[in-house]
Amino acid sequence: MRYFCFVVVLCALLCSCERSSSSGSAAAAAVAPPSQAAAIAILQTGEYPLWFQFGERGPFLLETIEDAPFSAPLVPWPLAPHIRFFLAKGDEILMAVNRDGLLRLSPWEEQEGTGLFRYSGGALWRTNTLASFTFIDDKPAALLYRDDRFLDSELPLPSPRAWTFSAESPALVPLDIPAFGGFSAQDGWDVDALRYAPDGFWHYRVIRKEAAENKMLFFRAKNLFSEGEPVSLGVFQNSALPESFSDLPPPLRSVFDVLGVSAGGTLALVSPAFRGQRFFVYAKQRREFQDSGN
Repeated sequence: MRYFCFVVVLCALLCSCERSSSSGSAAAAAVAPPSQAAAIAILQTGEYPLWFQFGERGPFLLETIEDAPFSAPLVPWPLAPHIRFFLAKGDEILMAVNRDGLLRLSPWEEQEGTGLFRYSGGALWRTNTLASFTFIDDKPAALLYRDDRFLDSELPLPSPRAWTFSAESPALVPLDIPAFGGFSAQDGWDVDALRYAPDGFWHYRVIRKEAAENKMLFFRAKNLFSEGEPVSLGVFQNSALPESFSDLPPPLRSVFDVLGVSAGGTLALVSPAFRGQRFFVYAKQRREFQDSGN
């Protein structure tokens, strides 16, 4: 039976471990050669939670949540490190961390626990924002863009803009997306949104930033290996609406029926059967945007 995971996006990664165990320590760097991604922690189930906080060098272990330093000034969410997206593949959970890179939770049979792996994005990731994290041709693909809403930046647009990872490398690997080929960063184009919608199309937005006035275009495509077709703002906005409760996978729908949940809300779900995070609304009606045809 396929399994599904409820997703809660937090700035700290919470796992369960035995506090007396050596699992969770960052001393696991010797478990793999330098050319390969090494586990930064081995997690085991136990009585107490294990807390991590993101720093300049990735997640670091906290003895207790009270030890988390919160003295930094408030940072707008597009500029702050936090877990932005989740994906599931087989028995692994993948996480895209804004301003940092990717994290992978994978079974670690030798240690009888779960390995926490980090793939650093380097300087390019530290100066850009995560737009999306999804599977493209069975590869996890993270998309970067330059967020200008909270910071007047003179930095160049991200290039390469799409990234994936390999289990053999501790660093991320550039990924080519042919649909974006006509919108190069060198010509001033930024791609700040990409999603696979319930209508079976990929939807994405491109912005011409290096010009006197920003130009915004919207596209959809059956696949991302060829140029997409232009669509209106309304079509693009509607592609982001959550799916209806009737489209919820039957195992989860039956759980809600048993619990008798009636309050309105939105579910964010990941599953090995999904290309990315999917959102479902329940006990509320969807509001669609009017398509102006522009």
